[in-house]
Amino acid sequence: MKQTICMKINGVDKSFDVEADTKLIDVLRDAGYMSVKRGCDEGSCGSCTVIMDGRAVYSCIMYAFQAHGRSIETTEMLSNPASDLHPMQEAFLDAGAVQCGFCIPGMLMSVKAMVDEIVAPTDEDIRLYMDGNLCRCTGYEKIWNAVHTICAQKKDGDV
Repeated sequence: MKQTICMKINGVDKSFDVEADTKLIDVLRDAGYMSVKRGCDEGSCGSCTVIMDGRAVYSCIMYAFQAHGRSIETTEMLSNPASDLHPMQEAFLDAGAVQCGFCIPGMLMSVKAMVDEIVAPTDEDIRLYMDGNLCRCTGYEKIWNAVHTICAQKKDGDV
């Protein structure tokens, strides 16, 4: 039996008719938010990470009804008509932290949740927030450098 759920996605109110066992990732992808990647389906790779009410969550292990009445942010919200890329995306590119790009949207959401919550993240904060975001292509040093650049930009008010 389907139920109607409502949520705000990237600042826009949306409603969906979903079954009780529908996953949040399926609602988001069916609605066109293709930055939300399906990876492991068990919350261990981070490619499906979105921000719900300011907190990074894995959409592949959340039921859609858990998002009812909540605010969801996806990487699509980083789009800026005035420029091609958001400064966070540019930081990843500049650091050479993007190979296939599959994991990057989830990583960007984890970093965004961190810099939105913490003014000056420490290395320990970065490890905590990035834990669970896996990359099979880059290794992690370039990603680490990109995240430090983003943290510095946040401190300067550029992100």
